Amino acid sequence: MAERRPAVLRHPAAAPLVVAAAGLAGAAYVYGTNPHEPGHLLPQCPFRYVTGLLCPACGGTRMVYDLMHGQFTAAWHDNRVLLLAAPFALVLLGRWFVEGLRGRRWRPELKPRTQALILGIAVTWTVVRNLH
Repeated sequence: MAERRPAVLRHPAAAPLVVAAAGLAGAAYVYGTNPHEPGHLLPQCPFRYVTGLLCPACGGTRMVYDLMHGQFTAAWHDNRVLLLAAPFALVLLGRWFVEGLRGRRWRPELKPRTQALILGIAVTWTVVRNLH
């Protein structure tokens, strides 16, 4: 017989709330931990570890740290594309949460053309940032 989860965990707002809470906990840790300095308990990029190359998200932790400390120019230098994409991700998280509060499950549906565009930007950014 299948085990049933408590009703609160089945609520459509539970997943986005947990994601937001985890993000806030991570941001709180990063706020007090300078990722520009070595010796902290921060995950290493597996793509960079294996290939030695920067992935499209490399610099994201440093970017968040710099943003939280008002260093917008430094955040721009850490990862331009991720900085430009972050507001869209926050809007999607907000929409997911609002729909959950309304009792509806929501998943963004991206058309194949949009998916190809996002993949193309990620690959292009990976190549460009590893050329210099």
